Amino acid sequence: MNTNKNSYTIIYASVVVIVVAFLLAFVSKVLEPQSQANERIDKKKQILAALNVRNLSNDQVEQKYKEIILQDEIVDAKGHIVKDGRKQDQDGFLLSFKEITHDRLPIYICKVDGQTKYIFPLIGKGLWGSIWGYIALNDDLRTVYGTYFSHESETAGLGARINEVSFQQEFVGKHVMKKGSNKIDLSVVKSGKVQDPEVECDGITGATLTSNGVNDMLKQCLGNYMSFLQTANQK
Repeated sequence: MNTNKNSYTIIYASVVVIVVAFLLAFVSKVLEPQSQANERIDKKKQILAALNVRNLSNDQVEQKYKEIILQDEIVDAKGHIVKDGRKQDQDGFLLSFKEITHDRLPIYICKVDGQTKYIFPLIGKGLWGSIWGYIALNDDLRTVYGTYFSHESETAGLGARINEVSFQQEFVGKHVMKKGSNKIDLSVVKSGKVQDPEVECDGITGATLTSNGVNDMLKQCLGNYMSFLQTANQK
């Protein structure tokens, strides 16, 4: 074959593309189980972080998660149980953030030092991209036990600080709803502007839009669980 012809260049390039595509697909398929395992571990780390359990090795994460998380049930907008989640990691855990709907709402039921905690997933939008996290409530379904927040692409030193423990600890002990309320009262306000410490948290200085995103995320996502939360809140 004449290597100086255009046809040779086209054929050669096509063969290279096909071979490279095949190799990439093969490597991706081989690494898929490990990638999925890493995603599961990372998700469990985030859930445990909402319970203030952090800095664990992968093996410790699996052990601690199995010890603490009792159920990952799914409820609908009326608070009715769709799946009881007693077979760990088979129901609520399998739902990605994108798969959560009004009628498919995961709740993680946990036991920490003999006390029941409930964890709810959160997803929202920050300044530059998605933000997400988990919030853990005590068994009164009003008081915040812990939180975990993360982000896709918030500004370093500003909005990215939502993943810092110091910011997340601002929520501990706050109430998601005032007694007898029919709405989510937990709020993130401008830094230094807290007027109602029962339900308000300081935002991040210089990151108003990201702070607003966390505020909106809490109200919208927890609002989906309103029927479930009011079961205890109105007692």
